[in-house]
Amino acid sequence: MNPNCEKKPAVLVEDLTIVSQREIAPRIFEMVLSGSMVQEMSVGQFLHLRVPDPSKLLRRPISIAAIDKRGEEATIIYRVEREGTAILSRLKAGDKVDTMGPQGNGFDLSVISSGQKALLIGGGIGVPPLYATAKALHDKGIQVSAVLGFANKDAVILENEFSKYADVVVTTDDGSYGIKGYVSTVVDNMSEDFAAVYACGAPGMLKYVDKKFEQHPHAYISMESRMACGMGACYACVVHLRDKSEAANKRVCEDGPVFETGSIVL
Repeated sequence: MNPNCEKKPAVLVEDLTIVSQREIAPRIFEMVLSGSMVQEMSVGQFLHLRVPDPSKLLRRPISIAAIDKRGEEATIIYRVEREGTAILSRLKAGDKVDTMGPQGNGFDLSVISSGQKALLIGGGIGVPPLYATAKALHDKGIQVSAVLGFANKDAVILENEFSKYADVVVTTDDGSYGIKGYVSTVVDNMSEDFAAVYACGAPGMLKYVDKKFEQHPHAYISMESRMACGMGACYACVVHLRDKSEAANKRVCEDGPVFETGSIVL
């Protein structure tokens, strides 16, 4: 794990207020939250939300998509998978959400300087955390390219938002929008020399990025994982290291979710 990756100083728990919530694609919801916790957030971190239902014991980890520290607002984007996230999707503006965070190590932006180029590779619901990353890099004077992959046209999200900060190429598995194929269809044909690479998405996509940029000095993948405690105590989200001289495993919630390419077994 790169020691320069952003990490919160301590775990906080706060009842954040929902400013707004809307469905931006089938089963994909955007929730804007307000509270003092926003001041501690960094790109690539996640929030651990308690579902307001006593039968749902485990919190839901959701990546941070946008951070507005001045207004103390943060945006999360999530997909409704089961009843827990379905309950979250029914919450309204003004409701409170018991939130633990910000958690995990974020993307290391210190490795790249103004005038250099960065590549962002996102897939599906792994695209949202890269949006905050694109904005932060753009604000540093970085030239940002983004390749965003989705299953089909209906699943495409954040393309217009990304376009404010990056040159964007969209791919869809079925060719219903953008370029037909996976993100690899585009990335394999890119000739630019990128100073840093940041990726988040499904396991198959991350395996591709990990192999493609295994020897890159500043390439990072953000893992999506099921979690229980979210604080590193339960070891429910363990990944194994390639380097057997180090500890045998790392926890996605505490040591990740961001890891250097080539460092973990995918």
